[in-house]
Amino acid sequence: MLGLKLPTDPRWVNIVEKNIEEILTDHAFCEQKATSTAISLIVSFPEYTDLVQEMTALVKEEISHFKMVHDKIIERGWTLGRDRRDDYVIQLVKFFPKGGSRTTQLVHRLLYAALIEARSCERFRLLSEELEDKELAEFYKNLMASEANHYTMFLGFARKYGNRKEVDAKWQQLLEYEAELMRNLGKTETIHG
Repeated sequence: MLGLKLPTDPRWVNIVEKNIEEILTDHAFCEQKATSTAISLIVSFPEYTDLVQEMTALVKEEISHFKMVHDKIIERGWTLGRDRRDDYVIQLVKFFPKGGSRTTQLVHRLLYAALIEARSCERFRLLSEELEDKELAEFYKNLMASEANHYTMFLGFARKYGNRKEVDAKWQQLLEYEAELMRNLGKTETIHG
């Protein structure tokens, strides 16, 4: 359903289990960045009323996810660590050239967001199925559905605002590029890397 060309190696969960504190910190910052992305789309493209409406709802949802993850960190007696560099996203955003029309820029940002949400969903599924910590596994199962909804929402907006045929071609190219990125990732306790 997610269309990802290269699934995460299930052994990634073994890496995560060795440092749950690290994955929760990384996850908390992913939720904060998702909130920021939604706000940025509102600020950058206010003329797209339906997008602004959906992004407003998404800001509320993503910040509530941040709080849920932060609460998990506190419950375990930890404090939120510092934000880490997200090599996955840094490499991903190099795919599309900078510039172009406002519509092109919007479509590219929506496609990036869709892919990040799809990968998050896939990783959450793995965590929900493979973590030995059953309470945390259930937590990730509950978040998984919402990430899938975000992925389809972003992809739907890209298709709505751009030329459908061109958007679908770009989406497939981005998926191929992301699969190549993933060949070198999945070796750390981060949501995407």
